[in-house]
Amino acid sequence: MKLIVGLGNPGKEYENTRHNIGFSFLDYYLNKKGISSSWKEKMSGLFIIEELFGDKVIFLKPQTFMNLSGDSVSKVVNYYDISLDDILIVSDDMDLLIGNYKLRANGSSGGHNGLKDIGNKLSSNNFKRLKIGISKTDSSDKKDYVLGKFNKTEREILDKVFQDLIPVMDDYFQLPFEDLMSKYNRKNR
Repeated sequence: MKLIVGLGNPGKEYENTRHNIGFSFLDYYLNKKGISSSWKEKMSGLFIIEELFGDKVIFLKPQTFMNLSGDSVSKVVNYYDISLDDILIVSDDMDLLIGNYKLRANGSSGGHNGLKDIGNKLSSNNFKRLKIGISKTDSSDKKDYVLGKFNKTEREILDKVFQDLIPVMDDYFQLPFEDLMSKYNRKNR
């Protein structure tokens, strides 16, 4: 069983903000795969269980707010006895330019509070990540930036990135992760 977690904050006021890119991408991917968006609420999150490419997959959107994402993730991991090797977290990344993404097999939180909390609650940073660039290039406050909404141009770029990520996600279920990173990771452009 695999667990795909999209990070974000619950509530209408956070919809389409930079920090909610994980929620947005899960919605986009499930819609493109023709999977019903009838999310169930349980274990401090919204989730859907589906079978894709021969794997049973839990798609999870924690409802604990970003800084406590690990509460929901750890509940699901413990309840379903999911291996760290079968977890993929989708999150925003301020160090990547908009239009870019990066797959990582593990590592530190890089200052991302959601990833940090997940690492703390799982007592490990050995989970996979799909980081989507939100490119903080100005001197504005970090919190204000991540909770800000995308402008029209950024939204158009992200729509293209989301399209590009469909085959990445499909291949996630079919390729060893090292091969997936080799195939899709690229430098900021």
